[in-house]
Amino acid sequence: MVAESTREASSDKAELDLRQFLPYRLNSLAERISQALARRYEARYGLNVSQWRVLAWLSHRDVLTATQIREATQMDKARVSRAVQALVERGLIDRTPCSSDQRLHYLRLTEAGQALLAELVPQARAWEAELVATLSAGEYRDLFNAMGKLERQLERIG
Repeated sequence: MVAESTREASSDKAELDLRQFLPYRLNSLAERISQALARRYEARYGLNVSQWRVLAWLSHRDVLTATQIREATQMDKARVSRAVQALVERGLIDRTPCSSDQRLHYLRLTEAGQALLAELVPQARAWEAELVATLSAGEYRDLFNAMGKLERQLERIG
């Protein structure tokens, strides 16, 4: 009788197989990809994931604030702040106070930062190409289209 009630209770238990749960799978894959790439640029360039993301966004835009980087990268304020500080100390980015609001600082790549990215970006793109080599061109395009649809849906249902 006890075994029967235990069996009943276990069959009524809510279960979630994370291997079949999209948020978990996407997060797990993203983390594994990020860490694999990070091992490459950390060993060779002494950059961590946060620093790489700050540099990458500054390569994409001429000038950004830490807040804009935080919003773009979805990193917390402390991670962005530590990354910015380390990059300033290494001379890879400049931090200039805003004349109208001293709380804001404009961030931009220095010549040394641009030179580092000129070397690093092609390597990152080559690594990405190696990663996605298993996908056909159509699968690659479909992957980006599907991610775009999920991003737009998330904005709607947020």
